[in-house]
Amino acid sequence: MPQLVWDSLHHPLPGPGLASPRRPASVERVKIVTIEEAEKLVEAGAAFVDVRTPEEFADGHVPGAINVPVSLAAGTGMAPNAEFVSLMAALFEKNAPLVVSCKAGGRSARAAALLGQAGFQHVSDMSVGFEGNRDPFGRAQPGWRQEGRDIETDATDEQTYAGVRRRAATKAQR
Repeated sequence: MPQLVWDSLHHPLPGPGLASPRRPASVERVKIVTIEEAEKLVEAGAAFVDVRTPEEFADGHVPGAINVPVSLAAGTGMAPNAEFVSLMAALFEKNAPLVVSCKAGGRSARAAALLGQAGFQHVSDMSVGFEGNRDPFGRAQPGWRQEGRDIETDATDEQTYAGVRRRAATKAQR
């Protein structure tokens, strides 16, 4: 019996022996990575993009991360950040290596999909997030904070969402 395999966004894909349409390019451009793999990518030059809200970012983030929220607080919930893709395009080349992460994986999966659809070619999703999540069997997966990794609570202007918006606006004026 054919088995299902899962793409990087946790959607089932037909395995060997099953006919299927071609996987979208956006899915092929996204790789799920562990905390250790994310660290190695950053050490090799990848940018670490925290896609949580500015308030969450200010409460603690991966050292050196920049904050480009994929969603923003709106009333009692969250709303998509309409500037997300345009800000990322202003800051990074489409072939730049990027690691995205959020609190527990949901928003980073959305961000990674949006970036893949926009043509970014080297997007990695640290899907356990900053606070951790659960695997498909309900087992806890510790995030960056739970693993006792270094955390920054201060940020330079270049790391903050406000600073990112200013840099993107300056680049657009050139």
